[in-house]
Amino acid sequence: MGGNDAKTAKIAVWWDMFDCPVPEGIDARKVRPSLEGAFKELGYTGPVSITAYGDQKQTPEHLLRALSSTGVAVVHTRSGCTCALMYKDMVAWREDNPPPAKMMIISNQVLDVFNWDLARLQQRTSYDIYLAYSVQPRAALFVRTRHEWLWDKIILTNTSNASESSSAAAKSKFYCKSCSLDRQSLKSFRKHLSTKKHAKQEILRPDDSQLQSVTSKWGKNYAATPEFATAKIHVWWDMYDCPIPDGYDARRIRPSLEGAFKELGYSGPVSITAYGDHKKTPQHHLQALSSTGIDVAHATLEVVNGRISDDIDEWEYNNPTAPATMMIISDEADYAFSDFLPHLLQENKYNLFLAYSFRPREMSVLVTSAEWLWDSLLAVSETRRHDLLRKCSGSSIERVGESTGMFYCKVCYSDFKLLDEFMKHLSSKKHALNCKRITDHIESSENLQLYWEEKHHFPESKRFKKAP
Repeated sequence: MGGNDAKTAKIAVWWDMFDCPVPEGIDARKVRPSLEGAFKELGYTGPVSITAYGDQKQTPEHLLRALSSTGVAVVHTRSGCTCALMYKDMVAWREDNPPPAKMMIISNQVLDVFNWDLARLQQRTSYDIYLAYSVQPRAALFVRTRHEWLWDKIILTNTSNASESSSAAAKSKFYCKSCSLDRQSLKSFRKHLSTKKHAKQEILRPDDSQLQSVTSKWGKNYAATPEFATAKIHVWWDMYDCPIPDGYDARRIRPSLEGAFKELGYSGPVSITAYGDHKKTPQHHLQALSSTGIDVAHATLEVVNGRISDDIDEWEYNNPTAPATMMIISDEADYAFSDFLPHLLQENKYNLFLAYSFRPREMSVLVTSAEWLWDSLLAVSETRRHDLLRKCSGSSIERVGESTGMFYCKVCYSDFKLLDEFMKHLSSKKHALNCKRITDHIESSENLQLYWEEKHHFPESKRFKKAP
């Protein structure tokens, strides 16, 4: 879609009136023009649909009348069920309205309720998402948002009049989720909410208060789609978590990975970087890995996740648009990279593979196209091993060829073409000094954090200060 299509695309708004009520003293007819005005300030002029959720038996009639007069749809939900019903409607809307249509959520519950499942949905089909809240989330969201507002600010600072709304004359509807019916007039809607039939339905057919995940049943190890079948694949391998098994020929790593990829239909070029404490890695392993084109990166345990993150950032910069597949071999992908990787996958057209030494206890927020246990991934059959090794590495199993992969020191940010030069560097005083600087910095940061935590939790009393 072109830029003009995105600017004029439809915008759907889901509004939790309990978390973000109409501010006291504000004409409810101002809600629509305020939201439309906020989007126009961002350059978006597409039609805006707004659905307001809440216990409408508790909402004053004049507010409902004012909202409906500007085309805001009003939905009655039982207390405690609003988020689940909002999300169900969002998912249904996404099925019928592909991007560049845009979504806005007005709620304080994105972090605690919508965050996990919506972030996974976004990794499959990414919409521009906008957020408003009366209380700012206490932690970063997995969901990538384009813009966020404080609710009162978006309403109070916009000077648009209700008469300026492009949808002021639009017909609105009133919905009762408990009874699965709609009404055209406020009078009949309010009358329905006061009936015994409605009260009975809310008792006999209570709405589910728990959000129903639509991604928790998604499978793993999908066959490659045409756009990814021949796309490049880059592998970041944490050897601390997933080491080379005892007695395993390190030359089999690349063909084992490529063989697993090909079983799913992926045949694109594969690049691999192996991170670890390579002062402790046997040199014959390093030579074997390099002989099959695997890059070797030395990183101490304290910095390995940070260095992998940095390299992912650099790789993204060099691969901004083309379809590509990322693979992370680590037990800590969710923990170590959750501050940026869900956003990266929502923003870019990447596949993700994971491998780990043990299965996670909980499903990851990261949406993958394939996952493996590390040991099973390496269990390539003996009958395939020789053919795969020759095809993937271009060298015979009988000899370890010269290095074709690079050697990197991620502590000193140095690179080497030869293993001997790499090992000489790792044993140098310069390298040891840089390692010590990192250790000292981490220790200093931990001590400083401990100091401030003690100050916060155990403040000195005046009596203690006066004590001799």
